[in-house]
Amino acid sequence: MGLEALVKILAIIPAYNEEECLADTVSELTSVCPDVDYLVVNDGSHDHTPQICDELHLNHIDMPVNCGLTSGVKAGMKYAYRHGYDMAVQFDADGQHRPEYIPSMAEAMEQQDADIVIASRNLAGGGAVGARGTGAKLITALIKHATGQLIMDPTSGMRMYNQHMIEVFAKDFDISPEPDTISLFIRKGAKVVEIPAEMRERQGGTSYLRYFSAISYMARTCLSLLLFQWFR
Repeated sequence: MGLEALVKILAIIPAYNEEECLADTVSELTSVCPDVDYLVVNDGSHDHTPQICDELHLNHIDMPVNCGLTSGVKAGMKYAYRHGYDMAVQFDADGQHRPEYIPSMAEAMEQQDADIVIASRNLAGGGAVGARGTGAKLITALIKHATGQLIMDPTSGMRMYNQHMIEVFAKDFDISPEPDTISLFIRKGAKVVEIPAEMRERQGGTSYLRYFSAISYMARTCLSLLLFQWFR
């Protein structure tokens, strides 16, 4: 019996216009990790994502409008907190994240007494490329400067949080699932570890980060790491 069968784990799946991938993503997750629960957070999708959730009887909630990734993840964290989950893992609806790493993340959290476990593409020999790759390296350097800890893949979206972190996300209004928040948590004493994980290319659908918004996202994150988080 795996660790995931002994603790309550929730996979939070934010979904914005993911009609091409959502059914396959949930099917793979439940097949590979049958002891892991999931919650699809339909983030105001205007394609067939809501219908897929209803027709396949997926465990889901519907945001009234497109609220963005932070609101979607926080909604999932509130659900996890209210239902007493021990761990919650952020899991993309687009097929990039691979569910076979969830047990390893849970084991690392238990064995290393971690607050956050990041599935790291860089530790597996991969990572973002191009402008995103350059931005990710800069973010890594800024987190190292701010905290003294080297986070190899700060922009990985596959992160697992323990029960304390679930409560923080559920109750605090200014917390987001972003690299600057990881840096803030480390500065406040949280233990963050990484495990090597390979990821796939997006299998379809609409990304929260398009090219120009990705550049803006990197700039905002770097600015937060340089300035704003020191006042929190």
